[in-house]
Amino acid sequence: MNSNESKAAKFRFELLHPKHWPIWLAFGLWRFITILPFPILLMTGKAIGLLVHSLPSRRKHIAKRNIEICFPDKMIAEKQKMLRDNFISMGIAIMETGMAWWWSKRRLAKLIKYDGLEHLDSVNPGQGIMLLGIHYTTLEIGGGAISMAAQMDGMYRAHGNPVYDFIQVRGRASKGAGKTVLYERRDVRGTMKALKKGRTVWYGPDQDYGLVQGLFAPFFGVKAATVYGTARFAKVTGAAVIPVSHVRLEGSEGYQVTIYPSLEEFPAGDDLVDATRINQIVEKFILLQPDQYLWAHRRFKNRPEGEPDLYNLPAKRK
Repeated sequence: MNSNESKAAKFRFELLHPKHWPIWLAFGLWRFITILPFPILLMTGKAIGLLVHSLPSRRKHIAKRNIEICFPDKMIAEKQKMLRDNFISMGIAIMETGMAWWWSKRRLAKLIKYDGLEHLDSVNPGQGIMLLGIHYTTLEIGGGAISMAAQMDGMYRAHGNPVYDFIQVRGRASKGAGKTVLYERRDVRGTMKALKKGRTVWYGPDQDYGLVQGLFAPFFGVKAATVYGTARFAKVTGAAVIPVSHVRLEGSEGYQVTIYPSLEEFPAGDDLVDATRINQIVEKFILLQPDQYLWAHRRFKNRPEGEPDLYNLPAKRK
């Protein structure tokens, strides 16, 4: 366990300071709500999503622009519906996060359908596995579901509020079939050590993290800053790269988690070729259920020199 994860996961009495009482109360209410039956949680999440969708916001503008950029051939009405459905999905994700963190394994398992788990056993003994995932709105449910079926560590972004960070780390590790370790996103060394030791680590390369460890590669036909970490990790550690998707099914049917065969002839040794291949997998996964992707992230934040900003967002208030 690395120092960042250890500090976040360990309870400290300072978390009980009165200044943290409001967030403890909010989490208590959130946890109480997740006791409700699954269909009611879906309806509650949908209501939250529709409410947020009805209000103007930076995130709504970003999601709208991403959909416009990635699906230029869709009719205006189709893009508007996708945006609306996406906010519904984000609202439901709030309920799903509570489910993933606080439901019992037995209760959660009733909603999960697995396909392809045998691919996790197809690697050489002692070989690490990079689970190549994307930021679906079902990320918390998907992570919990995979953790119940196999050993899986994860990467996460530490939250600025220590109470939230503590609950987040505890929640994400709660469904682990074995000891689950969460590595802070910048902890490259810890992640590499885990892969070299033969552990399975979830890795999502589908967001714009800048060009310090990335390059521009096509994403839905548009140049997007893409990390080359997937290929670099695989090359240095010898880990297999196994794609995984997790989508919400219709109605109250639950969730489909699919494990795919490990990538062959990867990495190719060319950063652009490898990054392009990864983006193609990300596109394929998005197209499984476009409204369930996290479109509210500025995927095209960084632009090649000379190209205009694609979002034209108003400056944040100080």
